[in-house]
Amino acid sequence: MSDRIREKLSILADAAKYDVSCSSSGSTRKNDNKGLGDSSASGICHSYTEDGRCVSLLKILLTNHCIYDCAFCVSRKSNDIKRAAFTVDEVVSLTINFYRRNYIEGLFLSSGIFKDADFTMERLLRIVKKLRLEERFNGYIHLKTIPGASPELLSEAGLYADRMSINLEMPTERGLKLLAPDKSHDEVKKPLDFIQNTITKFKDEKKTGLIKSIPKFVPAGQSTQMVIGATPETDMEIMYSANQYYKDYKLKRVYYSGYIPISYDDRMPQIGSQPPLLRENRLYQTDWLMRFYGFEVQELLNPKNPHLDTDIDPKLSWALRNPEQFPVDINTADYRMILRIPGIGTQSALKIIQARKFGKLRSDQLKKIGIAYNRAKFFIRCADSPYQLNDPEPQHIKHLILSESNSKYLKVPQNQLSLF
Repeated sequence: MSDRIREKLSILADAAKYDVSCSSSGSTRKNDNKGLGDSSASGICHSYTEDGRCVSLLKILLTNHCIYDCAFCVSRKSNDIKRAAFTVDEVVSLTINFYRRNYIEGLFLSSGIFKDADFTMERLLRIVKKLRLEERFNGYIHLKTIPGASPELLSEAGLYADRMSINLEMPTERGLKLLAPDKSHDEVKKPLDFIQNTITKFKDEKKTGLIKSIPKFVPAGQSTQMVIGATPETDMEIMYSANQYYKDYKLKRVYYSGYIPISYDDRMPQIGSQPPLLRENRLYQTDWLMRFYGFEVQELLNPKNPHLDTDIDPKLSWALRNPEQFPVDINTADYRMILRIPGIGTQSALKIIQARKFGKLRSDQLKKIGIAYNRAKFFIRCADSPYQLNDPEPQHIKHLILSESNSKYLKVPQNQLSLF
């Protein structure tokens, strides 16, 4: 690798680190005719697949030149940083060479916008098209959609990418106009809508059976990302916005990226202030409850409770606010209600449903199943449960759970504390 390519890679890989919207592919693209790579086996990079595997991806920008001046973005045109741009052939060569050396299992490609949206999107399309058709690369490709690009370019790009995504940037239009007045959420909604409609169209054609061969079109779906903490939205506003995008565009994921201060600006947190990592974590937990635990967003956040608790997770917070729902009889409750018990996850809930077919469950059996019994015990009734939620009071239960969690942490040997 030449020194110039190495310098470009250093600049454009570093600029890409602010984009967190990577996830396991969910793609079924197969390696046929002795091609190179296989996305169905490899997933994507810098993330964990559903079965726990850590997979790798070459994650770069095509360029960090940009015509926009978004205050929150390190690549904004007014920022005094080193600029660089790859050629189409350089990105293709890097991807193939890194793959052959077993460094990566796929490509995550984004870009600043130079000249205009179509000019940039056309180059991204040339890269993925060359990888698929000339290099016969069948590994995972996650391609960023450029806001304002023409439907024709998006339509063709979707035939070669496994996943496409476009960043919402700020959770609300109000927040976006504050920091990026040249952008709007409509520019994001249009490509999201176009790609989702095209995905649906291909699926419908496949169901009819009238067309023998239906091309793969964005088989791993779409995602988006919001920057959190740069603008003053409440947690309720953030999650209501995410919920709407899940419903309207069938997104696979919404990512929440805690804002890292990169410049002095009176409208945003100042350099030196900590990124809102705990808040980011609570938002992801809320998102998980909405997608996998059957919670409606209004149950978790509403005008009466517009902010997530920082000291406890959102499921425990909901349980303590709704004591009338508990205790839940572990031996008779349905799967939906068991999922709502703090300390019980999706796998444990399924095990409980199966195990109770053979007799009533006791606390020792629940512990063997793998639930967090010291948390769940306040909210359940089983054959030998001593607790009920109303005795002691919810706030007392919160205190007991937090005290026990803190005591566990303090029992960690001093030489291991640095690991946390």
